[in-house]
Amino acid sequence: MTTDAPGPRPDFPGGTSVSALDVYDGVAPDGLAGGTPHLHTVSSEAYVVVAGTGAVQTIDASGFRETPLAPGDVVWFSPGVIHRAINRGGLSVRVVMQNAGLPEAGDAVMTFPDEVLADAERYADAAALPGANAPEADRLAAAMRRRDLAVAGFAALRSPAGDLDAEALRRLYARAGALVAPRAASWRALWEASVARIAAATDAQLAALAAGESAHLAEGRVASARAEPAFGMCGRLRRFEPAALVRLDPLAGADAPETRRVDPEGNPE
Repeated sequence: MTTDAPGPRPDFPGGTSVSALDVYDGVAPDGLAGGTPHLHTVSSEAYVVVAGTGAVQTIDASGFRETPLAPGDVVWFSPGVIHRAINRGGLSVRVVMQNAGLPEAGDAVMTFPDEVLADAERYADAAALPGANAPEADRLAAAMRRRDLAVAGFAALRSPAGDLDAEALRRLYARAGALVAPRAASWRALWEASVARIAAATDAQLAALAAGESAHLAEGRVASARAEPAFGMCGRLRRFEPAALVRLDPLAGADAPETRRVDPEGNPE
């Protein structure tokens, strides 16, 4: 539900999206509570910690690291950084995502074992959650099974001594690229209609100001939105929908004859 001022609804700042995230407190097979390890293929992500304690474990080409999280901390990571939120007690963060709409369209790839990543159909089956009308207990159980499978793949990216397995990471990046390649064209259309359009508007406004014109200031308006709950990869989400975005099925190709409605985490309903 939104309460908007009269006139065109303003864009959410910067083509981003914001979610409230309560990180899962269920314990994975390795003894750590938290979310599903995954990476984003084109979008950067930031955590602003508002409550609790924990950490974010990351793997990139430079290796493995663990960054502690406490209220007031801010951490962000660019595309390709595999991240896993660890909950050590009531961890709650605000998530800021670049490229609003693309994460919901399947920009994220979870670190399932290689044999799953190598098969698009097996990946889709492993990634899917029951629809929004399913019992909450069933959705949570499915989210935990998905998390545990990704944790197994995350662990396989490191040697028993904890060192990065560079070849395994290279293979994962190749698998991720192959999984999302069929959707890249539809993502571009979504990006052009949102983020690129917003950037172009700023360009036009700067040009107008440089010319001594300020007519665009009279177009300013206020908008608001209520958060919609969902089961996310890292925890329970309350996502603030920034705009009426094209909602693409994250498990369908760009040339699919139709799309299905998806929830705020990108799961088909």
